[in-house]
Amino acid sequence: MSNFTKNTTLGAFAAGLMAATALVGAVSVLPATQAVAQNQLQAAAIDPSKGFADLVDRVMPAVVSVQVKYATVAATGEDQAQGGRQMPNGMEDFFKQFPQFRNMPGMGQGDQGDEDSHPNGGMAMGSGFIISADGYAVTNNHVVKDADQVSVTMKDGAEYKAEVIGTDAKTDLALIKIDAKDKKFDYVSFTKDEPRVGDWVMAVGNPFGLGGTVTTGIVSALGRDIGSGPYDNFMQIDAAINRGNSGGPAFNLEGEVVGINTAIFSPSGGSVGIGFAIPASTAQNVIESLKENGKVTRGWLGVQIQPVTEDIAESLGLKDAKGAIVADVTEDSPALAAGVKQGDTILKIDGKDVSDSRDLSRKVAGIKPGDSVPLTVVRDGKTIDLDVKIGTMPDDKKMASKDAGKDEGDKSVSLADLGLRVAPAEDGPGVTVTDVAKGSAAAGMGLKAGDTILEVAGQEVHAPSDVRAALKANDKKKVLILVKTGEGQRFIALPTAKG
Repeated sequence: MSNFTKNTTLGAFAAGLMAATALVGAVSVLPATQAVAQNQLQAAAIDPSKGFADLVDRVMPAVVSVQVKYATVAATGEDQAQGGRQMPNGMEDFFKQFPQFRNMPGMGQGDQGDEDSHPNGGMAMGSGFIISADGYAVTNNHVVKDADQVSVTMKDGAEYKAEVIGTDAKTDLALIKIDAKDKKFDYVSFTKDEPRVGDWVMAVGNPFGLGGTVTTGIVSALGRDIGSGPYDNFMQIDAAINRGNSGGPAFNLEGEVVGINTAIFSPSGGSVGIGFAIPASTAQNVIESLKENGKVTRGWLGVQIQPVTEDIAESLGLKDAKGAIVADVTEDSPALAAGVKQGDTILKIDGKDVSDSRDLSRKVAGIKPGDSVPLTVVRDGKTIDLDVKIGTMPDDKKMASKDAGKDEGDKSVSLADLGLRVAPAEDGPGVTVTDVAKGSAAAGMGLKAGDTILEVAGQEVHAPSDVRAALKANDKKKVLILVKTGEGQRFIALPTAKG
């Protein structure tokens, strides 16, 4: 597993990927974004050579500490094995060095190992930031998920109850509303400009429950995929982020929120200068949807896709390894209605180039359901333009179902060139892999006994003889094979004797 950690009540799940939330027996939320005063103060950009004190003064009033309370629930097997809540990496050493912090609010047990369970109930602390004068505030989903009570504490110590308006697990964002009638709050705004690598950033939060803390750094990288969800597009920053910083804002020099601090890479549990923030461009659309509907409505195409690797591009005769190849088409989906077929390579949608499968997922999700958009695919070496009416992403994924016959008469046959032995599938279309030769190309690509081959070189196969015929007809150095495993379907490109 990776060494990433979410900045909240998620425990260090792996050697270092960690959430930056500090638990008091549950989760921690910390202040976020820049405080743009009630009258939306628009001061000139800060000069870093003169320090950041003016910027801190401007944004701090909009950053809040979030307290979350949980009811007691049964411990998971992992929690029980560890005697209850797990002490995160590095926290025990911290408490040995600074025992005065052990019983402070937000410092109790640190992040949990399992974000979906709070075996001992209790409370946790994180961060958030106010985005409107009437008290709407942003934080991470993992900070307020499953909370029984949520409250916020302002810079001046005032406390207010808050209500969770909506959450989005796919982007780890949440919108809460502070309960304070007739109160006008200072607030900050999301930036409209795309950050650049090397830009200054200032992070504000509540690390280890110590209270409002400011750190500075630069944008280290953009477009990071840390494996936390289907729409990963994180901004990497080196401003110090620690447990308890989850949900807090990262500001630019104009006092605009450029990101929401969400995760850190840490082998030890503390900051090593690699933090991840949800970009403002992603957060703003999600937060607007949560405010309007209480949930996020995303566009849906209805395809199972994978990246086009160099090997797959060669097997398909494509010039570049770009786009997303369709491994499966979901039944009753917009893609099926538009004529998208298994094996198509999607190069453009809505007139925009598709760089890879993640890029396609993000682009489709951002299209309004009901809109009809052009779709450009490559099929059998030819470029085809289709029109697709984008649907609404369902709560439960539908898997495409296909009916095909099979030849029960053939016996298991060896396909020496590929290092495979196959036999007719017993429970549906395709042929079952019965053996994979050690050291073969097939083994190197991850094929295993029990996998099912559905297509070879674009042809459906139902018997070993179909596989042989498709291989014979293939005139490329690599052959594209569609494989079904317990985790879904994917294409792989294997070298042939012709190669």
